[in-house]
Amino acid sequence: MCNCGNKRQQFQAAESFKTSNPQNIEVPNNKMWADVYFEYIGLSALSVKGNITGRHYRFTHPGHTQLVDYRDTHGMMAVPVLKKANKI
Repeated sequence: MCNCGNKRQQFQAAESFKTSNPQNIEVPNNKMWADVYFEYIGLSALSVKGNITGRHYRFTHPGHTQLVDYRDTHGMMAVPVLKKANKI
């Protein structure tokens, strides 16, 4: 097996990526698109974490409508008991 000048060990020792802490990310004030309202149509309550922003959305009862960051809307549409709603 080729040693290749210990490059494998050098690669493993080197930090190849940085992880970020979602709490330290600053959200810009100007948004590209408008946020979207979602209505909960389930039977009890639901907590959902936004897949982009990491924000927690809590729907406390059936019919509860909440404003969701536009960046999280794609993930919210994948939840079967949430549907897009008009403004409150």
